[in-house]
Amino acid sequence: MNTNNFIRKVIKKDLNKKKYFKIKTRFAPEPNGYLHLGHAKSLYINYNIAKDFNGKCNIRFDDSNPSKIKKKYIKSIKKDIKWLGFKIDNVCYTSNYFLKIYNYAVELIKKKLAYVDELNSKEIKKYRGTLKTIGKNSPYRNRSVNDNLKLFKEMKEGKFKEGKMCLRAKINMLSPIMIMRDPILYRIKYKEHIKTGNEWCIYPMYDFSHCISDALEKITHSICTLEFMDNKNLYNWILKNITIKNKPKQYEFSRLNVEYNIMSKRYINKLINKKIIKKWDDPRILTITGLKKRGYTPFSIMDFCSRTGVTKQNNIIEMSLLENCIKNDLNKNFPRAMAIINPIKIILENIPDGYEERLIINNHPINKNMGKRKIYFNREIYIDKYDFININKNKYNHPIIGNEIRLKNAYNIIIKYIIKNKDGVIKKIICTCKHEKNQNYKYIKIIHWISVLHSIPAKFYLYKRLFNKINPLKEKKLINNINKKSLIIKNGFVEESLKTAKIGNKYQFEREGYYCLDKIDNKSNNLIFNLIINLNNKYRNKNI
Repeated sequence: MNTNNFIRKVIKKDLNKKKYFKIKTRFAPEPNGYLHLGHAKSLYINYNIAKDFNGKCNIRFDDSNPSKIKKKYIKSIKKDIKWLGFKIDNVCYTSNYFLKIYNYAVELIKKKLAYVDELNSKEIKKYRGTLKTIGKNSPYRNRSVNDNLKLFKEMKEGKFKEGKMCLRAKINMLSPIMIMRDPILYRIKYKEHIKTGNEWCIYPMYDFSHCISDALEKITHSICTLEFMDNKNLYNWILKNITIKNKPKQYEFSRLNVEYNIMSKRYINKLINKKIIKKWDDPRILTITGLKKRGYTPFSIMDFCSRTGVTKQNNIIEMSLLENCIKNDLNKNFPRAMAIINPIKIILENIPDGYEERLIINNHPINKNMGKRKIYFNREIYIDKYDFININKNKYNHPIIGNEIRLKNAYNIIIKYIIKNKDGVIKKIICTCKHEKNQNYKYIKIIHWISVLHSIPAKFYLYKRLFNKINPLKEKKLINNINKKSLIIKNGFVEESLKTAKIGNKYQFEREGYYCLDKIDNKSNNLIFNLIINLNNKYRNKNI
């Protein structure tokens, strides 16, 4: 990350002027869904700013709307934060401050800066006006302080139905800034809260509770994304008009947008409801659980957050940046293995039945500390069918009999003849093996392979981008832009050395790509691997 971005410059200036002696930031997710890559960047920014300036960073769950929050989301967010490698100083909840927030609402009423309104939601919207037309005052705007206090107390006591009344700030219905046209501060909700139970039936709106929670926690710099720029006016107005000691300042940076992806929890929920994806951990979306399931590492995600920087300019980040971050990590730190994703059987006719040769090879071409492993060479092997196909103007032709090919870490083989079924599909290829050591193969194609006798059945989930458009949310119908080939499932084999692989283990399957072991099928004993990222092999990638 640029250690001299505009937020850090502000903080340095504040410290030099002794405006603050201790920096305190916060990461405030709403537990109404799972964390995504945008949340990870916000956490990364807040945490590292606090760390680098010897300050502190709070986690605060914005649980002010009991209709949306769930315990499973809180549990998941905590788990993701820990997995990403963050050690947070303090975990807080907006609900911890409900009584204090309520008292500040009473204070605004007493100052004639808030009133109880009986307009319904449609009427409030109509009275508010538009960006082109001014708003007009509610007929209930000029109630007496005593009437407002009485009605607000009765709202708290549950004497009115949902939607019957709300508490609004009395600011300016003529303001060019829409949010300043008497925003709602409290609404009635008869919904049990996961932490406070049925203690409350009125709940503060986010804009009211958020700034007060920041002040109560002594946050110095409230860092958020650009869509909250107008909200800063209300943030400052509330803190100015209540008797609270601390006055945090809000600073905005550009929201993270990644091409061919969405990170809106609302739209992800739509995808789940439409059964386009199953759950929040689908590897095709950029939730932290989805990225983890696909095989992304905490380091790669933090590396990506660092590279995207902190600016006020909205833009769309290329997906290749995220892919390069994971590829760099996997290439250096994870072992190699061999997998056959599109298997076809080779019979080496000059190798006798029962013959077996054990070969010892490195797990990593450079990092010798990763050790070695055994592979086996036999009469029957699997190779990938695309290694026996040449592309010529998009037409597939079988190679000439007599072609010589090198088996990686083993020997050269020569194609003798091809056996097909009645439909013309290749069943197996008969070859001969040049069973010689130290053969010259400088100008011979090298392919990967697996012994049939020492193979393990596996399924490969090959993921591509979920959307066909760079910016899916700009399209009229999100669903119409779904890539119907975003998931392809293949049945193949992996080498026997992976029989002890654990869930989450990652490998570079040579000449194929990087894969993560997602699960083991209890019925078939198949290992199920998720594609993390392809290697730079355009021909092979085209055919998955």
